[in-house]
Amino acid sequence: MKIWVDADACPVVIKEILFRAAARTKTQVTLVANQYIRIPKSPYIKFIQVASGFDVADNEIIKQLEENDLVITADIPLADEVIEKAGLAINPRGELYTKENIKARLNMRDFMETMRSSGINTGGPPPLNQSDRQNFANQLDRLLAKNLKR
Repeated sequence: MKIWVDADACPVVIKEILFRAAARTKTQVTLVANQYIRIPKSPYIKFIQVASGFDVADNEIIKQLEENDLVITADIPLADEVIEKAGLAINPRGELYTKENIKARLNMRDFMETMRSSGINTGGPPPLNQSDRQNFANQLDRLLAKNLKR
């Protein structure tokens, strides 16, 4: 299992959790973004900078993704593509996207986009809190432990 991070919008605290997990489990973590991101020196952590543009980072992740790789993203359409390629996807709050829940999430995302485009202020998600960070770390640990057993 490799871990791919949709890194442009990934919170710093989540990246730090991923960096520690990479070192602890010797799992490859690759951050993909269209802006430079500083990473610690580690044989397990890489950074790929892509050109600016709509979905360029997402497309790079999908291009390199292999079955059972894990993608960290809050981008629901990207998560859908990951699932289609037999990968795993979780968001920075630790929620696992699955075949069973991704279509409903896509529908809700599209509905909210329609609301916003009609001028309704829907607000954004609340900032990550300590519980979200813990949920992410726990979900990541479960997925890594399951992978290490293989």
